[in-house]
Amino acid sequence: MSTVVVRYRPKSDKADENQQLVEAVFAELADTDPGGVRYATFRLADGSFLHIADVEADPNPLGEVAAFARFQDGIVDRCDEGQGPNPQPAQLVGSYGFLADGFGG
Repeated sequence: MSTVVVRYRPKSDKADENQQLVEAVFAELADTDPGGVRYATFRLADGSFLHIADVEADPNPLGEVAAFARFQDGIVDRCDEGQGPNPQPAQLVGSYGFLADGFGG
């Protein structure tokens, strides 16, 4: 299992478009249910977005999601300079009731 956390800040005039692209990813995931991945996205008060993906499958099922490819296309151009996606591997230290499906373990 691999957990990745990604944070970035879209330009203020691109934040709503970014959210719509993210929502399309979740809609496609709900329709296709690829399994092997748990995924959450948060829009933070400072305008940044935080994605947490917990991937059990190899290859990563998100790679097969067309809406995810559309979301990734142009992400750097949607972001403030120097605020593009910065994926970081993460290790769960602890969790208490975080999301109904037991995200992260």
